[in-house]
Amino acid sequence: MIEMPGNDRSERANGALALPQLELDRRERADAARNREAILCAAQRLVSERGVDGVTMDEVACAAGVGKGTLFRRFGDRNGLLRALLDERERAFQESFIRGPAPLGPGAGPCERLVAYGERRLEEVEIQGELLAAAEAGAPGDRLAHRVYGAHRAHIRALLLEAAPGCDADYLADVLLGALTAELVLHQRRSLEMTAERLKGGWISLVDGVLSSARALAGR
Repeated sequence: MIEMPGNDRSERANGALALPQLELDRRERADAARNREAILCAAQRLVSERGVDGVTMDEVACAAGVGKGTLFRRFGDRNGLLRALLDERERAFQESFIRGPAPLGPGAGPCERLVAYGERRLEEVEIQGELLAAAEAGAPGDRLAHRVYGAHRAHIRALLLEAAPGCDADYLADVLLGALTAELVLHQRRSLEMTAERLKGGWISLVDGVLSSARALAGR
């Protein structure tokens, strides 16, 4: 039986001092996790509705039902919150094409996986295009040197070599990824009024054309 605090000797003998603290820690971790999830969900919704520049920390805290102090302690500042939003979805995206179900993940042919990758990326831009575009807008070359771009490039490059052995996978991987930048996709969707279905169809045609040409050149 665990005694209530008060008898110092009996508490130390049976571990009572430690157990309540452990339970408190678990509750705090659970609360922190719930707060984090609520904050990220609220921030994602507000960004989707208003764009990156139209969202303040006060509004996110109010929408998430947490104090502003909690928000700043958890994420530091507005940029930290936006980075966390991107990181959450980026981890899920990478996990899906590395270990997820086919056709995006292993188990399908390279052409199918390339198509699935582009379709998923286009869907990501639909959901968080403003955030992705803001992340892409750095100094020239910064985005291309970042480890996130490197992970996606390595994936596309491997699929290209599997689909068309001997092709110039380094060049083609950059070309294919260039067609999926958030800035370009948002321009196509908003300024040129292209539908999401049209963009997905265009991606399929692009992949087919690239692979057909790559195979023909590699076979010379």
